[in-house]
Amino acid sequence: MAEGVRAVLLAGGEGRRMGRLGHGRLKPLVPYGGACRLIDFSLANADASGLEEVLLLSQYEERQLMDDLYGTWWRPGFRVHFGPYDQGYREGAGHRPAGPAGPPERGTADALIRKAPYIFGPDTSDVLVLHADHVYRFDYGPLIERHRRTGAALTLAYQRIERRYVHLFGMVEFDPSGQLTGFVEKPAEPTSDLVFAAFCVFDAAVLHRYLEKLDGSRWQHDISRDVIPAMLAGGERILGHEVPGHWEDIGTVDRYHRSHLALVDSRPSLPLDRLPRTVRPGVARGLVVSAPGIARSVVPADLANRGRIERSVAFPGVRVGAGAIVRRSVLLPGATVPAGAEIDSAIVLEDGSVQQLETPYTHGGASV
Repeated sequence: MAEGVRAVLLAGGEGRRMGRLGHGRLKPLVPYGGACRLIDFSLANADASGLEEVLLLSQYEERQLMDDLYGTWWRPGFRVHFGPYDQGYREGAGHRPAGPAGPPERGTADALIRKAPYIFGPDTSDVLVLHADHVYRFDYGPLIERHRRTGAALTLAYQRIERRYVHLFGMVEFDPSGQLTGFVEKPAEPTSDLVFAAFCVFDAAVLHRYLEKLDGSRWQHDISRDVIPAMLAGGERILGHEVPGHWEDIGTVDRYHRSHLALVDSRPSLPLDRLPRTVRPGVARGLVVSAPGIARSVVPADLANRGRIERSVAFPGVRVGAGAIVRRSVLLPGATVPAGAEIDSAIVLEDGSVQQLETPYTHGGASV
């Protein structure tokens, strides 16, 4: 990986749209795929791309996030940097921060400008911006190499999707030479089937200049709503880089549920071996197409199953009671399904409570 790249990870999500799945936990730490958490995808991609360090940008419950990442991602050759807290945190528990440093951040661009001393410097030529709630595997190397080779001010990742879903994302349009001509966040009437995949690489000096220009103005403090449109209006050279394969923004609990169903499809959205292994990594797991009590489900080696699991994803430590039936559901780490329960299209949380999506959850024949 070329030197001079500063990778930053935007991880400020509270998970308000995730229902009970998001209660008591940060959205980046929501378990995914029987194997990891949402935040682990961007970190695994950075590690596999040869980046040695990623700067964490988060103020919401930042200490909880740092404690988790320090335990999960502290390894030779790769680390997560904690910005103003980094030195004190690593010196010992007594030096860990009790609260956020500086004024509250109001958006993704605010996170960049408030942590500017840890992003911009004489050794930083480019800034790679990542998010903590996207499911995908990607090598950032070719993206960065193309960005530098073309001398672009910004190179953003994009993907082609069904037009009916474009209104949920940032829509992008390019001219025949590949230069960005249009960028609209969540358009009411999409005119393109291309969307911003929410990771990109900026020329560091150009990004810093636009952040300083926008800071203090009547702006929305957002990269997609402010920074990129301002650069486009300013005539900056902005190019696109297509993302092949699977990429998904897990914005709501319904998307979370559908994403898990896609993992057990006849053509899985992501093979299980492509998922980072951070949740109880010592426990083997796999996709079981057909076995006693199991039909086309991702299950761990320590599963205790006395019922039946169909087209579902189970994390390590799951227990399914006698006669229970689980269909099209996600069973989080350590979840227990009581004997005789019938669960369909739901998420069973760690404490055994059920977050229903489409059909009622019944226990012993009665809805609960």
